[in-house]
Amino acid sequence: MSGPRLPLPLPALAIALALGLALGLGPALAPAAAGDAAAAARAAAAALAAAGERLAAAAGAGDRIAALTATIRAYEEGLAALREGLRPVALREAELDRGLAARRTEIARLVGALAAIERMPAPALVLHPDGPLATARLGMLIAEVTPALQAEAEGLAAELGELATLRGVQEGALATLEEGLAAVADARSGLARAVAERRDPPLRAAESPAELAAMAAGAATLAAFADLLADRRLDPGGAAPDFPSLRGTLPLPVRGTLLRRAGKADAAGIRRPGLVLATAPRALVTAPAAATIRYLGPLLDYGNVMILEPGTGYLMVLAGLGEVYGAVGEVVQAGSPVGLMGGREVGAGEFLVGDGDASAGGRGETLYLELRLGAEPVDPGPWFEATR
Repeated sequence: MSGPRLPLPLPALAIALALGLALGLGPALAPAAAGDAAAAARAAAAALAAAGERLAAAAGAGDRIAALTATIRAYEEGLAALREGLRPVALREAELDRGLAARRTEIARLVGALAAIERMPAPALVLHPDGPLATARLGMLIAEVTPALQAEAEGLAAELGELATLRGVQEGALATLEEGLAAVADARSGLARAVAERRDPPLRAAESPAELAAMAAGAATLAAFADLLADRRLDPGGAAPDFPSLRGTLPLPVRGTLLRRAGKADAAGIRRPGLVLATAPRALVTAPAAATIRYLGPLLDYGNVMILEPGTGYLMVLAGLGEVYGAVGEVVQAGSPVGLMGGREVGAGEFLVGDGDASAGGRGETLYLELRLGAEPVDPGPWFEATR
């Protein structure tokens, strides 16, 4: 099966936008932020181009899975770079709108004065009915007022021109964003198909689906279910990685923001031994390390749960996914896709308004990440490079 068609407008827009910001698209835009956005956009563009070439050369389901995983990650990074690049544009536009609205009366007077001067015949500008002295005073007054009026008019024209440019940037972004969002949705569908079509993934002996279903149904809590799995150790056939040596170097399983560390109380006062990560809807979830899938599927009120065994005695629990990939007993490599977050992918207009994570108008998703050694939870924070 051929991979999905992947239009590549997103990197071009991201680079153009970031360069536009870096070149000074509006005096209120921070050069450092623009530089960061440009760097992120270029990196995403390069990653997406490389993933596209890899996808075109993919010979089987395994190659397509790896290429599509890289493609989705690149789109996620590119979309995030776009949002960061457009944020100062939106803020500057709002600032200009507020300033113009606050000066509405002043601007009306300025326009009226300029229009009145323009309508006056030339002699009337220099003659006064009270005689030469009054005419001289009038000339002095006009000489003082006219430059100020001219400067104010030029400043207003510059602000209106900047506002029109900023709005043009956003309008251009909307159309291209729609294409980019459609492309990443296509890549996600292609990834699900490739996983389903994969033949003979590496497996270890594990519980049967019926056994796992019975255990899940009888477990009162997530911790209790994890304890049951920990008690049923797998045959360590196939050398497991030296997982403890990876402490402090693991990547997070999803692109997101840390909401709560282990042991921190949530709004209801509940403390959990794992991390809570805010993510965008439909974000890709990958295995932080090589591991064996011990369980995947719905569990209690956690949504879909993925439980991985990255090393002898260790279990990594990922809860709150919308979709899960793979099979019980399957050995997955670090960076392999294990699922997608739930939620609805926002449209381009909503995308530009929100943050895309938990702060995106309440549209974000949350992933719960717990690490256990035997029957005891372990603080996952020190294990991940981004949270240690």
